[in-house]
Amino acid sequence: MGKLDEVKEILNTLRVMLSLIFGAIILLVGAIVSRLESNKFDMWTWISIGGVFFLLIALLSVFIMISRRTKEIREIE
Repeated sequence: MGKLDEVKEILNTLRVMLSLIFGAIILLVGAIVSRLESNKFDMWTWISIGGVFFLLIALLSVFIMISRRTKEIREIE
């Protein structure tokens, strides 16, 4: 497998990870909103809020990795 194919495969994997993280954020925010609407403001709500912040950091890091790999493809071609 050539270097270009390897970088493209990594880039595709990062894009899938980006989609999964984004979906998890949407699910967690929906769960937080439903808990707050039903006045269940407990430990699980705080854990969910912390999870959203963690996933946002992971989302930003995946964005950065995708950007680096895209630049790497530009350099290879």
